Amino acid sequence: MSTAPDDAIRARRRLTNKLIAAKDAARLRPFFAPDVKLIVGDGALIVGADAMIDAFAGQFRDPDFVAYVRTPDSIELGADGERAVEHGRWIAQMKLAGALITYASGPYTAVWRKAVGQWTIEGELYVTLG
Repeated sequence: MSTAPDDAIRARRRLTNKLIAAKDAARLRPFFAPDVKLIVGDGALIVGADAMIDAFAGQFRDPDFVAYVRTPDSIELGADGERAVEHGRWIAQMKLAGALITYASGPYTAVWRKAVGQWTIEGELYVTLG
């Protein structure tokens, strides 16, 4: 029995959150389309899976970085069943003087496409509001 697209995307989002918290950049690669485009919270653009993995690896070298946590509010499936859009809220966490703090947060949108039977991210937009 196959998993419903909504459940599959939510499960993949939970797994990316865990891999980010584990600071495991290399294992994030299968979640991104080769030509992924990301607009980060300050408006900067990252293009391509290699650039995404390099950006994560750079952040993971910061000993105070803890995690990005993305929490989906809704997932809408395209008519063809091959694309979906996820809307939600995100937070960025770090350690400051030993305490866990949220240093940035806001809404996000992610575009997923089904490739070789697996959902991958083709684009994300993060907006820093907090």
